[in-house]
Amino acid sequence: MSGLPQEAAVAGTSIVVAAVVHRYLYVRLVKNTTASPRLRRCGRLTAGALTVLVPAGVLAAQYADPTRIAWFVRPVFTWVACAVYLLLVLAVLEVPMRLAARSSTRSPHAPAADPAPRAADTRRPRPGPATHQAEPAEAAAPPDAPTMADRRLVLARSVALLAAATATATTGYGFHRGLGPPDIKTVPITLRRLHPSLDGMRITMAGDLHLGPFFGRAHTTRNVRLINSTSPDLVAIVGDLSDGRAEDLAGHAEPLARLRSTHGTFFVTGNHDYRYDADAWIDTLTGFGVRTLRNTRTLITHRGGALDLAGVTDIEGERAHDAPDYGKALADRDRSHPTILLAHQPVQVHEAARHGVDLQLSGHTHGGGFFPGNLLVPLTQPVTAGLATFGTTQLYVSRGVGASLPPIRVGAPPDITVIELRSA
Repeated sequence: MSGLPQEAAVAGTSIVVAAVVHRYLYVRLVKNTTASPRLRRCGRLTAGALTVLVPAGVLAAQYADPTRIAWFVRPVFTWVACAVYLLLVLAVLEVPMRLAARSSTRSPHAPAADPAPRAADTRRPRPGPATHQAEPAEAAAPPDAPTMADRRLVLARSVALLAAATATATTGYGFHRGLGPPDIKTVPITLRRLHPSLDGMRITMAGDLHLGPFFGRAHTTRNVRLINSTSPDLVAIVGDLSDGRAEDLAGHAEPLARLRSTHGTFFVTGNHDYRYDADAWIDTLTGFGVRTLRNTRTLITHRGGALDLAGVTDIEGERAHDAPDYGKALADRDRSHPTILLAHQPVQVHEAARHGVDLQLSGHTHGGGFFPGNLLVPLTQPVTAGLATFGTTQLYVSRGVGASLPPIRVGAPPDITVIELRSA
């Protein structure tokens, strides 16, 4: 499926999901918390509007010029992030809320039943001055009925307030961390066969810039400044440069031309780079002095020692006839010195290990991004973040400096990693 049918499928699925989500949020946050017809009507109209606006924002972010639709996409995805946490909190509270609501229907003031029926009173009534028989009083309403309704209302409002406060605070923090400066980490990694003269060589890696509606030129400029501050011998950008076309975002990537290192800056494609014209981005980066390792490698000589720096395209490149080719990138190399492979997705380490790579540097996962994303990453990737070993191949996964939409970070702060090579 491609072209218009695919867009229609994405739009249809988005609308259905948005409708279900906003209907649930309306019931829990509005309908169950107020009897006001006006407030309920406003809630229904808001839910209906968001059901349309969210899919429209998703499609705009995917197909439109990010520099022109940021005003629309930013509030939409801010709401998406908040809605995610509203759903999470409400889902957690759903069972205890139902149990509490059920228990509140049981009257705590109901009179206890008589253990045995009383015998009928057959005594004759004592004559008196009354001239008529008093009508029996109307049965009074159970004294606890209003209390039960009040309890249910208080419970619904308490849950709604708790969900709203938690979601707002978490979303605010997530945006603050996601759009803020990345941490700078230094990770020493020992490589077998590394020449002693290369001990202490610094490879500064950054990935997942995701230039687009939320990340622009200022984002690139800040990261370039931070990378240069690490005094790198080599800079590696491990994919997902952008969420848009080169013709729209080239100006936002231009600060990459000011990266400074001993051996230059190298790039490999990520899955997001294939959503647009990857060739145009590669040509643009070449103009900025960034070299793309497209199923190829280069020999890095440093202070009398040497290592091979290789790079393969992303798995997604197969759809664009640009599949990763490990044989082409790694064949016929000199195995007397180590090989470092740049590959966007951590899962590519299995092929790297089969080809005897010493170290693979990857991104893609964002460290899980935000809860519960960190729980989903292990379903498709062998490592979420950090260093791991697969046979004789080591894999380091950076959390990246940007994020896809929505660009929030909760429990997975962005990072720039300085790999310090150590000889055995």
